Amino acid sequence: MLDKSQLSRKISSTLNPQEVAKFDSLAEQWWDPIGKYGQAIAFNHARLAYFTTKIAGHFEIDLRFTPEPNANLWQLYDLGTPLEGLSVLDVGCGGGLVSEPLARLGARVTGIDASAMSIQVAMRHATNTGATVDYQHVLAEEIVASGQQFDVVINAEVVEHVDDQAALIAQCAQLVKPGGMLILATLNRTFTAYVLAIVGAEYVMRYLPVGTHSWRKFVKPSELVTWTQAANCHLIDETGMKFNIFNKQWRYTDNMEINYVQCFTKE
Repeated sequence: MLDKSQLSRKISSTLNPQEVAKFDSLAEQWWDPIGKYGQAIAFNHARLAYFTTKIAGHFEIDLRFTPEPNANLWQLYDLGTPLEGLSVLDVGCGGGLVSEPLARLGARVTGIDASAMSIQVAMRHATNTGATVDYQHVLAEEIVASGQQFDVVINAEVVEHVDDQAALIAQCAQLVKPGGMLILATLNRTFTAYVLAIVGAEYVMRYLPVGTHSWRKFVKPSELVTWTQAANCHLIDETGMKFNIFNKQWRYTDNMEINYVQCFTKE
């Protein structure tokens, strides 16, 4: 059993103890598709479909078919194990919503998180499903210090919860092998994002708990590009993600005013 006080004793420019505590309280609900945060899980399915498609494209892997943004996990698993042989690091893995599906698609996945509670939930769920993921209760800077690098590094909906955002992105970039791929997903610092992602999603629709996000910590796409360029990573693809409140489905869009994903390759 991991002691969640362990990380609180470490000094990190990126770690925010209040944010870690916030996600401790959510961890047990992350895998419940019919629970109160079911829409967050649907959003994750849309991200996974995009991540999988772009990883396959970058490494010239034939997926046999392109998963749609609203594909469920079982449809993704119909792809088999096309990512076999690839090493993936999921930074801020939470309960394993990205780590576990990628592992079941064949990737060799390491999931790390500052929340010991989240790691416990992720490990328990992987045990129940038979998925093989190396979950670790550590910070990105510790993996950097170990000298490890990965084919793919993913940082999804994490950067908007840390104090030193540029430092975290720099650490993630350091962890990518030359020729590898860095995937960043977050929220844009726009008025539209404030209205829909905070007021709408948290206070009106209650898709997320009130207080999940701070608008001031949302990150503009141009900022991610600047921070990654310093580490020889260059933008190769990006998409916005838009939710239809009427049919409850996500789609990809050129509009990146709210949720968006950027993919980079490292020289």
